[in-house]
Amino acid sequence: MPEEIPIRMAATVLILDQRPDLHVLMLKRNARSIFVGDMWVFPGGAVDPEDGSEQAEGLLKGLTDNEASATLDLVTGGSAYWVAALRETFEEAGLVLTGGSTPLDLSTPDVAARFERHRDALNSGEREFLDIVSSEDLTLDGSGVHYVGRWVTPLGPPRRYDTRFFVTAMPVGQVPLHDNDEAVHHEWVRPADAVAASESGEILMLTPTVAMLQRLGLFADVDAAMGAAASGRPGDDEMVRIRYDVEGPHRIAFPADADYAQAEAHVESGMVRWPGPPNISPP
Repeated sequence: MPEEIPIRMAATVLILDQRPDLHVLMLKRNARSIFVGDMWVFPGGAVDPEDGSEQAEGLLKGLTDNEASATLDLVTGGSAYWVAALRETFEEAGLVLTGGSTPLDLSTPDVAARFERHRDALNSGEREFLDIVSSEDLTLDGSGVHYVGRWVTPLGPPRRYDTRFFVTAMPVGQVPLHDNDEAVHHEWVRPADAVAASESGEILMLTPTVAMLQRLGLFADVDAAMGAAASGRPGDDEMVRIRYDVEGPHRIAFPADADYAQAEAHVESGMVRWPGPPNISPP
């Protein structure tokens, strides 16, 4: 019974890097995964109870729970989404997005090896993410991670999520590495190339992934994308619709599109809070 499948809260993050032009980190999901198997995604996953604990809130710097909750239009508990995004980034991509003025540098072999052991222990269930952060005397980045969208999985899949999308810049001195469990491959891609590969059938992506890539593709570089994300406010929210009987990237209709009013507003629920460059409409 699809209507009886509970909707879980989730967070995912677009990690950007200038290589030398704008690229985003994408992971290929394990084909055996129950949810979105074999699909290309951004690092992310469900929000765990620990993500909203007092310990988590204390380790998140540059953002209070009141500020996070207001950004997400919640009464309380908003900071848990930021913590979940940061935790999943470490679990799935091996990146640690720390708070404060000095980012964690994993370029030293012994430090990299230590955090790889931390990650193995985390993914095996032997240690908790927050305990690792605390034991290393680190804090989590709450100010450099920005909210840019929200999508709810439509009826049908065996799992459903209410997912908040975030964006951040690649930390200096670190290198991503997929976990070889939930994700079997990672790659830096240009947004337009990923959308084209999806349209041709070369890779598989969900509607939210494509929509966020389309918006990201409007920006000239990481600084422009991050600046726009940081400036986003509720008044910038764009409710994305789905075109009838259309497959591929062209099924996504933004409010600026001429046929937006005729597109389906209830098949899939999506919102983008990421103001594009002036005088440029979504594709």
